[in-house]
Amino acid sequence: MENEVRKKRILSGIQPSGDLTLGSYLGAIKNWAALADEYDCYYMLADMHTITVRQVPADLRRRTLTQVAAYIACGLDPEKNTLFVQSHVPAHAQLGWVLDCYTMFGELSRMTQFKDKSAKNADNINAGLFTYPSLMAADILLYQADLVPVGGDQKQHVELTRNVAQRFNNIYGDVFKVPEPYIPKTGARIMSLNAPDSKMSKSIPEGCVFLMEKPEDIQRKFKRAITDSDTERCVRFDPENKPGVSNLMSIYAAVTGKSMEEIEAEFDGQGYGAFKPAVGEAVIECLRPIREETERILKDKAYLESVYKAGAEKASYVANKTLRKVYKKVGFVAR
Repeated sequence: MENEVRKKRILSGIQPSGDLTLGSYLGAIKNWAALADEYDCYYMLADMHTITVRQVPADLRRRTLTQVAAYIACGLDPEKNTLFVQSHVPAHAQLGWVLDCYTMFGELSRMTQFKDKSAKNADNINAGLFTYPSLMAADILLYQADLVPVGGDQKQHVELTRNVAQRFNNIYGDVFKVPEPYIPKTGARIMSLNAPDSKMSKSIPEGCVFLMEKPEDIQRKFKRAITDSDTERCVRFDPENKPGVSNLMSIYAAVTGKSMEEIEAEFDGQGYGAFKPAVGEAVIECLRPIREETERILKDKAYLESVYKAGAEKASYVANKTLRKVYKKVGFVAR
C-alpha cells in the first residue's frame, strides 16, 4: 500500500455553528463530491472550533449530526470520503497545544478573523478565539494534507499553517507536509439576498437560505431579495452596478447549469416579478432531494453512528502517526 502512488490528500472542515446554507453548498460542498475520484478526502465537523463562541450544548449536538447526514446527502459517499467529528480525534487538541508553542503572538494578533469575531463577541474574547488558527494548523498538518480547499476569506489561515509547518520543519527536519491552498474554480461566491455586498451568512438569517429550510420560506426570501429599480433589460449580469441581480443570476446559474447569456435571454422583457420566483423555484428543486435524504439518514441513527465512528477511526490512525513523530521530535518520552 505504502509503495502505491498515493493520491494527493485534501482536508476540509466546516464548523457546525449553524445549519448548512445554500452558500456553503454551492460554494463548497457541491464541488467536493467530485474530488473523491482524484484525491484522498478528509472532511471534518469542526466542533472544537465552534465552542470559541458560546453554544447551547443540545443544539451543537443536533447540528453536528444533521451536518454529517447533510454531507452524505450532498453526495459525499462515506465509502469514498473520510467523514469525522473533530472532537472524536484527540490528536487535534494534542497537536494544537504543541503548535501553540510554535506560533507567534504577533502572527495570531494579525488574523482578521480574530478581529472580526472579538468585535462581534466583545463579552467573550477568550484565549481559544485567539489561538484557534494554531488548532486549525493542527487540523491540517495532522493529516499531511497536500491541499486545503479554502474560500478567499480563509487563505490567511492556510498561510499561517504553512509558516508554522516550515518553522517546525526548519528546527526538526521534515515532519510536516507544507500544504497548498486549493481554491476551487467552479465554486460560486454566493452573497446575502438582502445585503448583496456581503457573503451569504448564517448570522444574517433573512438573507440566507438554509439547506433544511421549508420550500415556502425559501420562496419568501427570494421574493424579498434586494434587486434595483431598473425596468428595461433588468435581468443582466453586472456585479459592479447590479450586485443584487447578479447574485441571483449566479445562484440560478449554479443550480440550473445555465450560462449568464442563457439566463439573460430567458428573462428578456420580463421584470423581477417573474425572475425572483423563478430563482426561488429552481433553488427549491435543487435542495429538495438533499433535504429529504438528510431527514431519512437522521432517522437511521445506527447507520449515521457507523459512519462517524468509522471516520474517526480512520482519521485517528493517520493523525496519531503524525502526532507520535511530533512528540518524539520535541523531546517527549515515548509511553
